[in-house]
Amino acid sequence: MPQQKRILSYLKENGVPFTLSHHPKAYTAQRVAATAHIPGKILAKTVVIKIDGKLALAVLPANDRIDFEEFARQLHVSKVELASEEEFRKAFPDCETGAMPPFGNLYDMDTYLASDLTNNQEIAFNACNHVDIITMKFEDYNRLVSPVIVHFEMS
Repeated sequence: MPQQKRILSYLKENGVPFTLSHHPKAYTAQRVAATAHIPGKILAKTVVIKIDGKLALAVLPANDRIDFEEFARQLHVSKVELASEEEFRKAFPDCETGAMPPFGNLYDMDTYLASDLTNNQEIAFNACNHVDIITMKFEDYNRLVSPVIVHFEMS
């Protein structure tokens, strides 16, 4: 599938083993976890945010939420907010809107990863569409992306 070409090529070029699985179409992270029969704690949702106006990715477990004020305080920035689809759609030309993989490095964006995900052996995430998921070892993900590890406060 052309949408997945960038992420799949990147994983293959870096010799990373992964599985690609198909599930019924779902649009929310919690629904994806349920339809794919994946625990919500390993399914990472990718949220596009703006940090002082610059696009970045926040990656957190499917059922977690971001406390934007607390996150801004942790980063010592003045404002963190949710980016609108209009603001980020063009930054991910190879992905369906809302199905971006948690690889900011492939899209010239910083990636902020919830510390809760570092406790997992595996990480699973959307494969650029609403019907496929990639599952891989967390240590491989961490090595490839080098995300900034943060603690997202629950809202």
